[in-house]
Amino acid sequence: MTPNETPTWFTRAIGHRPASGHVEVDGADIHYLTWGHVGQPGLVFVHGGAAHAQWWSFLAPFFASEWRIAALDLSGHGDSGRREQYSHTTWADEVMAVAGAAGMTEPPIIVGHSLGGMVTIQVGHAYGDRIAGVVIVDSPVRRPDPESEAGSTGRTFRSPGTYPTLEAAMQRFRLIPHQPCENHYIIEHIARNSLVETDAGWTWKFDPRVFVRTIVGLRDQLAAIDSRIALIRGDLSVVVPPDTAAYMYQLMGGRAPVISIPEAHHHLILDQPLAFVSSLRTLLADWGHSVPI
Repeated sequence: MTPNETPTWFTRAIGHRPASGHVEVDGADIHYLTWGHVGQPGLVFVHGGAAHAQWWSFLAPFFASEWRIAALDLSGHGDSGRREQYSHTTWADEVMAVAGAAGMTEPPIIVGHSLGGMVTIQVGHAYGDRIAGVVIVDSPVRRPDPESEAGSTGRTFRSPGTYPTLEAAMQRFRLIPHQPCENHYIIEHIARNSLVETDAGWTWKFDPRVFVRTIVGLRDQLAAIDSRIALIRGDLSVVVPPDTAAYMYQLMGGRAPVISIPEAHHHLILDQPLAFVSSLRTLLADWGHSVPI
């Protein structure tokens, strides 16, 4: 396979077209995608800052035969509505509202990457009796999520540009924090779905005000979660290095697995997608056949 060739697994995965839905949460219209059948166990995917539900669209189909899956656009992201102010608390409410709207009648498992992992921690803390578990994907507890950190220290995300064509806009797509990713077909897919055409041209879908908010450390919330919990990180991640992972392991009471994916950076769902799928599948299989500690 040449470097720019799209592999069969990816083409097959995005060929599983999700259904699209909307639910109103505290005055904002929240958009979400679903795969699988109502009645199966629930699995909710939560994206990172400045991202959207389509970041999961090539991963969710690998779980759809056994799970009812929802991936939402948090308010201020993707095709969801915007707010005057944003918080982890409100986003956690959106996650649970989407789980209900997607027909998840039993407690779901929540999986969140980066900023989405922060939201997932808040869900685990606030809705522990209504979920079956949380999976934190390369989200640090001791410092801000990387997107908010970048947004608060410079112009990144603060002034999203407008471009004359979709192609020109896609060429400006960048991962934050910067990292290598050889899967150009994935980058192209999520970049294309990150843009919207306006009267002035093509621009990014996220609301820059998403990053103008109080940073929440979530240390106490993480330590208080009593449902099943796990951390998946990239072995090469600059966001959750080994010392941060060790600290989070302590906060989780030493009872939660910390899974490190080889050759993966912070955006491990992009640079090592199949390894992530295998890791999460294995974790969920274990949770389905073991008793919580």
